[in-house]
Amino acid sequence: MKSKIFLILTSLILAIRCVPEFNSIEFQKKLNIRLADTLASKETVLLFYNLKKLSEHKVVFGHHDATAYGVGWYGKDSSDIKSVVNSYPGLYGWDFMHITSSNNPIRHFMKKLVSDAYKRGGINTFCWHYYNPVTDNSFYDTTIAVNKILPGGGFYLKYLRALDSIANFANNLKDSTGKLIPIIFRPFHEFDGNWFWWSKNFCSKEEFIELWRTTVTYLRDKKGVKNFLYAYSPDRNFYTEEEYLDRYPGDEYVDVLGMDNYYDFKPDGDGINWITKKLSIITKIAKRKNKIAAFTETGLEGIVNHKWWTDRLLKSFDCDTINIAYVMVWRNANETHHYAPYKGHPSAENFVEFVFSPKILLEKHLPNLYKNLIDNNTINEINLKKNFDIIKTMGLYPKF
Repeated sequence: MKSKIFLILTSLILAIRCVPEFNSIEFQKKLNIRLADTLASKETVLLFYNLKKLSEHKVVFGHHDATAYGVGWYGKDSSDIKSVVNSYPGLYGWDFMHITSSNNPIRHFMKKLVSDAYKRGGINTFCWHYYNPVTDNSFYDTTIAVNKILPGGGFYLKYLRALDSIANFANNLKDSTGKLIPIIFRPFHEFDGNWFWWSKNFCSKEEFIELWRTTVTYLRDKKGVKNFLYAYSPDRNFYTEEEYLDRYPGDEYVDVLGMDNYYDFKPDGDGINWITKKLSIITKIAKRKNKIAAFTETGLEGIVNHKWWTDRLLKSFDCDTINIAYVMVWRNANETHHYAPYKGHPSAENFVEFVFSPKILLEKHLPNLYKNLIDNNTINEINLKKNFDIIKTMGLYPKF
């Protein structure tokens, strides 16, 4: 009996040893891509490749804090988007502020929100509204801080402790099989504005680039975070490639090239034509650098233009010169401060029309982004699935 048990255990050990270890460097080389993390997990590499492939034909729609709360509800495993189109958004925006701030209530169920989104096939992206590390006041407190959290600065160790919190969250974010859940991390967003302590008015170009590289290097190399794609996203304040890349930290530290842009949709902004030109600039750079392009954050507060989805947002990127993987609108806090429709909202029907566009994908339209490589057959299957979904939806919205 003992000999049989020994043989079984030996066979199991040999079988485990025979399973080839994943080689991220070789896998990326095979796919002709190079992530900021050359040792990234397989699921993270697949997410990058598949988003890049999807961006040739489609745009995934995202919503910040989509399932955490909405207009008139909080923490109910719901979604304002789903209440309108019977699907969750394809991409979920979150904030590491909830992880690095000890008194934030969302931190206690953040892991579940991210895990549930991943389990359904969605994409998770995190920004970071990091409170000013020098004063501990709001991220809008523009007291000089960047040069003080760099190596050698008086608050450097404090900054590393904040990164430790992020790394601990990321390294323990796993699915039911123990695989790491990929995240698109978008630190120091809108840095070309003047409202955050990391903005260009409050640190030099060299300091900003050092901060970015220090952040990525610490998370990737020191803390062993292998499930991050890193997104670079200035605001709207550029008109040329040179201006867009002014504070670019380098290809070894970035995977996604994005833009946050609210103001150009306003009457005194640059207008839709310039939004299109700016996204075209990003697309061109992304193709040259073999990166992903994205419209990382946008929206119209209150959606007071009830045709905004098709007449403004869709028109801003629905052209041949733009290939973005996703577009994300901001959060729904209440009946005044919201950026996505909810049931009964005056723009809800126009949002349905927006979703009917062949280009737009919600979560229910997505293939498995973390298991298989997307090819042209996958795109055809997506189109068939979406067409069938439109036929079903037209029964609910007969005017379309």
